[in-house]
Amino acid sequence: MSKLLRKPEQKEITAGVTLVHDVTSNNSTLEYVGFKMIDLVSGAKYTEQLGKQECCIVAVTGKINVSDYNVSFNSIGTRESVFEKKPTDSVYVSNDQSFEIEAVGQARVALCYSPSNKQLPTKLISAADNSVEHRGTGNNQRMVQNILPDSDPSANSLLVVEVYTESGNWSSYPPHKHDQDHLPEESFLEETYYHEMNPKQGFVFQRVYTDDRSLDETMTVENSDMVIVPVGYHPVGVPEGYTSYYLNVMAGPSRVWKFHNDPDHEWILKR
Repeated sequence: MSKLLRKPEQKEITAGVTLVHDVTSNNSTLEYVGFKMIDLVSGAKYTEQLGKQECCIVAVTGKINVSDYNVSFNSIGTRESVFEKKPTDSVYVSNDQSFEIEAVGQARVALCYSPSNKQLPTKLISAADNSVEHRGTGNNQRMVQNILPDSDPSANSLLVVEVYTESGNWSSYPPHKHDQDHLPEESFLEETYYHEMNPKQGFVFQRVYTDDRSLDETMTVENSDMVIVPVGYHPVGVPEGYTSYYLNVMAGPSRVWKFHNDPDHEWILKR
């Protein structure tokens, strides 16, 4: 049984709020990244008191109100489906703060966590603030929407991005890793992937492996599944006929994204 692939839980945790995913240091090997996905019916509320963690609240679909009890952001969120392929709104909340989320209609919300000790201001990260990149060539093309890139000083540890990969293409490819704290060449960043497919019955393949193959797992990933990447290379392949979306959360001892390509496959970049 896979240790890295997580299926949706679909567990009601409070009135109108369903827990879809919950990844913590207690139920995974991750130390720097935590993740929750929740679904809320219209009018439902979710509250949380943060300890020594910061949180990026992503309005994946639907509209929500978010408050840290000092500042509020109302009716944020830009899409009913991630496959509208446009950026959405998010809110950053620092450690030792509380927050409340209220759904304005049906909503799916991602809560992205990492350890933090230095308080920063609560901040709305609007859709307009998301830079959009097109990476790769040939069958190695994808579109990236940056929510919290390492160039944005709004967070202490968190890095958050959304990625779209079209039919018949590869993403996180050629295989790369970031599991060595060896800057400036490579940074240590744990990572999670939350996946969706269009159409929903689709799947992708994701492999996570290390140079010595002490970890080498290839997974069939379906709609709303998660993959945990504690270490290693982690490419994603998308079959013909389907489009892939994933939400990435990364964090580590340094808030810098420096990766190392698998030397066996790096040659494809030099064609």
